[in-house]
Amino acid sequence: MSATIINALAVLAGTALGLLFGKRMSPSFRDIVMLSSGVVTLVLGVQMALAVPSAVAALFSILLGGFIGHALRLEDRIEALGNKLGGRAGGSDFGKGFLNASLLFCTGSMSIIGSIEAGTSGDMELILVKSVMDGFMAIVFAAAYGKGVAASVLTILVYQGFFTLLGGWIEPLLGEVGITAMSAVGGFLLVFLALGLMGVKSVRTGNFLPALVFAPIMQALYGLLPL
Repeated sequence: MSATIINALAVLAGTALGLLFGKRMSPSFRDIVMLSSGVVTLVLGVQMALAVPSAVAALFSILLGGFIGHALRLEDRIEALGNKLGGRAGGSDFGKGFLNASLLFCTGSMSIIGSIEAGTSGDMELILVKSVMDGFMAIVFAAAYGKGVAASVLTILVYQGFFTLLGGWIEPLLGEVGITAMSAVGGFLLVFLALGLMGVKSVRTGNFLPALVFAPIMQALYGLLPL
């Protein structure tokens, strides 16, 4: 779990710097921060999505995940949790910062593969690289959203801790293709997130989170087709 803890500390440090600089930003500079973070998130999402093993399986994963997430009102519930964590001091953007930062920090392959490697072989290199990247992105996100970004460390600890502790069992179950499919669908979700950050279209990305669960399942079913 030490690698995951380091990752969480990096996000907290980045958030602190973002809050320090963010308070000094005018609204026009905040718009620049939002646009810049949106473009970077878009590029990261596209890079991940391009590795998709099957576009058809990914499409079904996103559709099913979106339907279920919409029915369960996942985004509203996650934002409400974030605002509850923030309490009175959280502000209106606390839940949004918690949601968007959690999506950014936990949907990539580095979260899954790095955590599994740290848990099974003790190799923390991938998570350490991710920690540096997350720390810098936390600066940008905290400048845009505020304190809610810090709360995303809870998501990091639970999500990456899960893969670290159970990596020896999860890795052979998902397989390399399943992990890649999961990461690629995460890339599509980051594209959704980026559209909102850039002001192109407001997408309730949190409602699509179940797609990450469906990704390896749909990919496995697609692999059974006689193509």
